[in-house]
Amino acid sequence: MGTVAHAAGVERLLASFRAIPADAPVRLAKKTSNLFRARSATGAPGLDVSGLGGVISVDPSARTADVQGMCTYEDLVDATLPYGLAPLVVPQLKTITLGGAVTGLGIESTSFRNGLPHESVLEMDVLTPTGEIVTARPDGAASDLFRGFPNSYGTLGYATRLRIELEPVKPYVRLRHVRFTDLDALQETMGRIAGSGTWEGPGGDAVAVDYLDGAVFTSDEAYLILGTQTDGSELSRTERPSDYTGMDIYYRSIQHPPEASPRTDLLTIRDYLWRWDTDWFWCSRAFGTQNPRIRRFWPRRYLRSSFYWKLIGLDQKYDIGDRLEKRKGLPPRERVVQDIEVPLERTAEFTRWFLPATGIEPVWLCPLALRSGPAGGGRDDAVAAPAEPWTLYPLESGRIYVNIGFWSSVPIVPGEPVGAMNRRIERTVAELGGHKSLYSESFYGREEFDRMYGGADYAGLKTRYDPESRLLDLYAKAVKQQ
Repeated sequence: MGTVAHAAGVERLLASFRAIPADAPVRLAKKTSNLFRARSATGAPGLDVSGLGGVISVDPSARTADVQGMCTYEDLVDATLPYGLAPLVVPQLKTITLGGAVTGLGIESTSFRNGLPHESVLEMDVLTPTGEIVTARPDGAASDLFRGFPNSYGTLGYATRLRIELEPVKPYVRLRHVRFTDLDALQETMGRIAGSGTWEGPGGDAVAVDYLDGAVFTSDEAYLILGTQTDGSELSRTERPSDYTGMDIYYRSIQHPPEASPRTDLLTIRDYLWRWDTDWFWCSRAFGTQNPRIRRFWPRRYLRSSFYWKLIGLDQKYDIGDRLEKRKGLPPRERVVQDIEVPLERTAEFTRWFLPATGIEPVWLCPLALRSGPAGGGRDDAVAAPAEPWTLYPLESGRIYVNIGFWSSVPIVPGEPVGAMNRRIERTVAELGGHKSLYSESFYGREEFDRMYGGADYAGLKTRYDPESRLLDLYAKAVKQQ
């Protein structure tokens, strides 16, 4: 794709915007989504983003890429890896779009050193609710939009083009799966690694850590997954990268007895980036695909998150899950699908509360810290990262947080309010000084929501960029599901 094709895609978008009645809501006309919350139906036409799904250009010398807002990370990675480059943060599912990860927040195992996807954006073109294309940068007339766009979930506009930083990557990633039987020890080790970028191995040698995440199965079986880039020069002739796109299941590969040394593994860089996608972390077990007898005959092209999303859509449309539970004489279930973030020092505390309270396992751990100093990890030619916080998702600079992801359901207890378990989780996260992502159900009251998600600043942004309220309010979208 080039600039001419991109311009045509933008014009198609603008034409569709002009076709939407002035009194109708403005929404994207897209069939897929990575959101887990419903939205109200509308008969109005949507924005045509069909021409905004590609990579415009890659500049290997500057280590940047110009990318359309609806480009998936799968396509973006395929365009950058031939240059030995990758986005600074690659969210774990292939169909997440760059624009979606910036406006809705994304995270992955480089976030302890590279922050969140929006922190590697150098500039972006945004279709605002007035029908204008505004170029937003860290400084300049639209700097407030640049800083307020992350976590706005399409309520301030839609990104049509984003210029992002890229970083060099090597062909392989060497993995070490370190087991912990104590959550406090895991928390302490995770903090040391996130702060130093190294891990002290069993022999006392410092091992460079380029990627860091983890999983908790029970309170006495938890793992940190340490990834180190390698060019493959030290590989033996017989060593081959593992393949978790077929019968083998990635999350099961990290488990080992507590007395054993850290288990090691090797993946190509591409397979590492998508290691969670084949089984949607561990959620493919809900569809039976981790049963070897079923998996053997399940087409490999359907072992990916995009297909599981279609199954989820069918369940939501026809209420399949609750109907099956009813036939078994069991109560309907409350969906508990969330990513929350708590300060590092509260990680073990939250996990100890969560595991028995919900019975959900495993849970994902991913440390993160906002970037500081020059963007790009200290590159001399990089743009200086703004010091002020990101408006709608205020995290403290210099502090390590841990994202804890859990994606399952619990039985509904008769007599309890709708979303009872999710409400308990929200209260607990707030008590621990954390936040949660807004891609799934939320139950906050308006005052608390505004306090946690930059309500006063958000109101100013809406007044400036959406004076006629063409787009939904963030609270109405995230909590009221409008």
